[in-house]
Amino acid sequence: MIVWHIAWREIRLGFRNPWAYSFLALFSFFSLALLLVQSQNTLQGYTHTTGSMINLVLYLLPLMTMLLGSFSLTSEKEDGGWELLSTYPLSAFQLLLGKYIGLVIVLSTIVCFGYGLSGVFGWLLGNSFTGASLVFFMLLSLLLVLLFLGIALLAGTIAANRWQALTIGVGIWFVFIIGWSTLLIAVLGWLPYLWIKPAIVFLTFFNPAELIRIFMVVKIGGGSIFGPEYAQWIDWIRGSWGSPIFIGVCMLWITISLLLAIALWERRRKID
Repeated sequence: MIVWHIAWREIRLGFRNPWAYSFLALFSFFSLALLLVQSQNTLQGYTHTTGSMINLVLYLLPLMTMLLGSFSLTSEKEDGGWELLSTYPLSAFQLLLGKYIGLVIVLSTIVCFGYGLSGVFGWLLGNSFTGASLVFFMLLSLLLVLLFLGIALLAGTIAANRWQALTIGVGIWFVFIIGWSTLLIAVLGWLPYLWIKPAIVFLTFFNPAELIRIFMVVKIGGGSIFGPEYAQWIDWIRGSWGSPIFIGVCMLWITISLLLAIALWERRRKID
């Protein structure tokens, strides 16, 4: 029951947060832009247009999630909210789980509103998203929210204020989204050729954005864009165990991030 009270409190605070509305406007704007791109192309399977749309979602949503999630915790520290909450019989587990649930609802609302607005405009213009493409991008967006929100709460636990949260959040986003390919090439360049395939598969699991991107692209038949050799290296996704492994890794990411955040929050609580 306490968890749901925290979640409801987070939902109310989230929809009062000007950052949420800024990201809502930004995401809606890009969703409309994606609709205009689609109006000139038919989305069937993986196309250049689909790739451009995936990249836009990958750039925007993780950053949005990292900032909103981490700021939610640092605001409790700076504004004295945690001092009030700590007077109640409230554990770190209940606090962070409630915030996670509440923020998932807030961010999911932003995502649904953005795509819904695009759908309405598309319907008025007579050229909306197809059902398959809408489901694909909704699933892609929600997966990014679920995984990066756990990381965001961990970053918010580590940070002492909003400026630190901003620095840590943008840093994590930059590594996972912008700098990952450069880091991957740098690491693989030092490995013998026979080690490259297992290293790529292994390292992919350490980047939630890359894992989601590769899995979703392969599932819609776009695995060939990675090249024939790379496509063979990630053929586990096409196997019968591909989806269960993917779901298991996603759950592991969320669980580990939340458990680390809970442990650090409890440790900070005891010190204070």
